[in-house]
Amino acid sequence: MRKILIASMAAAAFSLTACSEKTQDAAGETADSMADDAAATGDAMAEGAADAADATAAAADDAAAATAAAADKAGNAVEGTVNAAGDAAAAAGDKIEAETAKAEANDKK
Repeated sequence: MRKILIASMAAAAFSLTACSEKTQDAAGETADSMADDAAATGDAMAEGAADAADATAAAADDAAAATAAAADKAGNAVEGTVNAAGDAAAAAGDKIEAETAKAEANDKK
């Protein structure tokens, strides 16, 4: 983009060779000012793009950390559920064994 602007300004400067020296000086100053503005705009755009890239990377890091934390919590919840189910099954087995022993004792009476 800079090259196009500079080429356009150069073409404009060459076409002004027939104009008065005062007009040429003013046109040259305008061209210089345009080139400076174009360069400043390009620099600002590059800086903005770099800042956006940095922000995107930081957001991706935050998202990855949040996902990892959620996965850990989900894993802990599954482990707790499995342990609770195992405990409940063991308690039920003990209860069944105790009730079976009572029933057998009643049958012997």
